[in-house]
Amino acid sequence: MRKKWEVALRREGFTASESSVICSEYFKQDEFDRTGQIVRLRDGVIPSIFSFPVHLQRVAGKGRTTSTSRKAEESLSVAPQDDPEASTSHSQPQPNDDHSYILPASPTALKARLNEALARVESLERERKNAMAREKRAKTTVRSLLGDLRERTSLMKNSKRGLIST
Repeated sequence: MRKKWEVALRREGFTASESSVICSEYFKQDEFDRTGQIVRLRDGVIPSIFSFPVHLQRVAGKGRTTSTSRKAEESLSVAPQDDPEASTSHSQPQPNDDHSYILPASPTALKARLNEALARVESLERERKNAMAREKRAKTTVRSLLGDLRERTSLMKNSKRGLIST
């Protein structure tokens, strides 16, 4: 199944693993199992919705040979686009439509992204450390207040006993 995903994605150097992530946009709506609270892909589903640049699109092979298969092909064909930009898009390079989980192509961009991630990790660790210190101070304050309250309660009980005995 992983090999089929790798072939369908046509991404150079990509090897699917247990932790591989792919956007849900690449799947048809009927390929999702929406029963229950968690949305999952159905078994045996392969990504099939892509917007590849022109130079990566597959060339159509031989046409259908039998009349029945030609009729089936005609019924599945999509109406031609009236978009004038569609004809001029062949000469313009296509933008990179990959998602944010794809690594940058250049090593410098990758290094910059790594540095940003490391800075974020350091910042979050600092925030966590500060939050832990605040929590410790709050616990100490609460313990001190509880001790004072217990002391006052015992004093009140003792003074109450003294008043009752006299």
